[in-house]
Amino acid sequence: MNRYPLWKYAAIALAVLLGVLYALPNVFGEAPAVQVVAAKSSVLVDVTTLTRVEQALKAAGIAAESVALDGSSIKARFDSTETQLKAKDVIQKTLVTDLNDPAYTVAFNLLPRSPAWLTSLHANPMYLGLDLRGGVHFLLQVDMKAATEKKAESLGGDLRTLLREKNIRHSGVSRNGPAIEVKARDAQTAKAVTDLLADQLPDLQASTLPDGVEYRVSAQLKPDALRLVQELALKQNITTLHNRVNELGVAEPVIQQQGIDRIVVQLPGVQDTAKAKELLGRTAVLEVRLVDESVEGRGAENNSAAVPFGSERHPDRNGQFVITKKQVILTGENLTDAQPGFDGQTQEPVVNLSLDAKGARIFRDVTRENINKRMAILLFEKNRGEVVTAPVIRSEIGGGRVQISGRMTTVEANDISLLLRSGSLAAPMEIIEERTIGPSLGAENIAKGFNSVSWGFAAIMLFMCAYYMLFGLFSSLALGVNLLLLIAVLSMLQATLTLPGIAAIALTLGMAIDANVLINERVREELRNGAPPQQAIHRGYEQAWATILDSNITTLIAGLALLAFGSGPVRGFAVVHCIGILTSMFSAVVFSRGLVNLWYGRQKKLKTLSVGTVWRPEQVQSATPAGALSDADALTPVQAPGKLTNKKPLAPHKPVVKAMAK
Repeated sequence: MNRYPLWKYAAIALAVLLGVLYALPNVFGEAPAVQVVAAKSSVLVDVTTLTRVEQALKAAGIAAESVALDGSSIKARFDSTETQLKAKDVIQKTLVTDLNDPAYTVAFNLLPRSPAWLTSLHANPMYLGLDLRGGVHFLLQVDMKAATEKKAESLGGDLRTLLREKNIRHSGVSRNGPAIEVKARDAQTAKAVTDLLADQLPDLQASTLPDGVEYRVSAQLKPDALRLVQELALKQNITTLHNRVNELGVAEPVIQQQGIDRIVVQLPGVQDTAKAKELLGRTAVLEVRLVDESVEGRGAENNSAAVPFGSERHPDRNGQFVITKKQVILTGENLTDAQPGFDGQTQEPVVNLSLDAKGARIFRDVTRENINKRMAILLFEKNRGEVVTAPVIRSEIGGGRVQISGRMTTVEANDISLLLRSGSLAAPMEIIEERTIGPSLGAENIAKGFNSVSWGFAAIMLFMCAYYMLFGLFSSLALGVNLLLLIAVLSMLQATLTLPGIAAIALTLGMAIDANVLINERVREELRNGAPPQQAIHRGYEQAWATILDSNITTLIAGLALLAFGSGPVRGFAVVHCIGILTSMFSAVVFSRGLVNLWYGRQKKLKTLSVGTVWRPEQVQSATPAGALSDADALTPVQAPGKLTNKKPLAPHKPVVKAMAK
């Protein structure tokens, strides 16, 4: 009746063992470190780079706990944050010779001190949030001038299309900084251009100036439109940063506006800060342009001849130059998705793009009108454009699906897909400040948060052992397994633990013990009803399960609602709360039942249970009529604390009727 098969004990032992393994890395703490990764695809981080870093640290007299080559990065661990700061400056001066075009990215990091055998099992500590461990702080400067010029370039392209549709002849459309200039041969044409701007492009404010024998119409953004462009650029960049941080898997980030052109990014619990810095600092603006196929354009590809008017020179991945027209056909705003993949014929890494309806229509029309001409796909980073690929258009391309290829590696394809999928930046950004931030609540408040869990656990354990005796000890062990499994699951998920998460752990401990209280009281009730001890254990667990399931499901529904509709700290609380409910159901029912079965299940002639005092109403001898209670009726203990006796109640006296003789 109360015996588990061997496989159940094995499953429980395996769950506890995995819980210990994956919760153990949280004990060792973290070490301050400096991480070095390549900032360019053409730069390799290898043993030679490792030797340069070691020699630089040795020459500066900085002792490192370890300096190792980990995949495509170098990680140097130190014993204190002061040494970490000095080491970063030394390494950066050694490896980064050109700040405008750095070959390496040097960033702060915090690496776990877990032993190698734990790391080989993919057992890593869970992340701590900004309020517990701190994180990395970035201050980004948005280039508002570039945002304005980008908007002017887009409006210039729209103006060319409108002039062609309205059949207004002009001498050329060019951009002079944030202004768009149209050359007209006579005053009538200039007036037609001005009327067209007022009717079709109301955000532009036009003025007509004589230019020799011709006229020049200069159009600039109105002050209100200029301010709106800057605000939208800032909001779009913030949204894009949110998407990129979500791709990195960072929980509860802080991304907010500071001033009119700056963005603050705080990343809690990140491990690969160099990767985060690289992705946040990259602009990754995608543009599609036509290649200048003219004789002048061909001649300018050798970097010696002048670039034709209306074109630009950009390098490709092989170091060759490609002359592209300034007019932008498509931008990253027309993308709906970007996924890495492999070419079906060459098996080379590629990036598969999906365009929206507008982008698909434009791409179809352009490819139909420019068959046998080249189209360049450029990726702009830090105001420098690079031609990813410049294929020849062989036929009309419809359906809104485009493939980017061009001798890229798998890592590059994944990075480019991530950047494009997360959204294009409305304006380039530059990291002007980077620093690590300490716990915002201080060490004292952090200690109080962890002490609340430990003291709460100790108080619950003392109460359960005093009130339910041996069954209370089983419940306390089950509660400890619940806490162990909760930490292990959070570590396996690489979740970020914040102070609201600690509050959820403390609440979970208090709620998890309810299941054991229900079981223990149900066992007591069966004993009061006269059931044998083995049967009382069986019925106690079986009949309490329905109540435990109902109560936990209703609580889980509330936690899922917080997870779905909450944000920030509320979501952190909800994640820990929901996981704690699931682990508590396993520990309170399965694990505690296993302990009880292991202790009592093999005793064939079990007479007593150590489950605390069992009270049972007893009938007392009385001459009271049937159905009535006298003052002598009371609740009488039938056993000493923790001991069950088989004492039977006294049978009531039968009334004696004597006949009286007359």
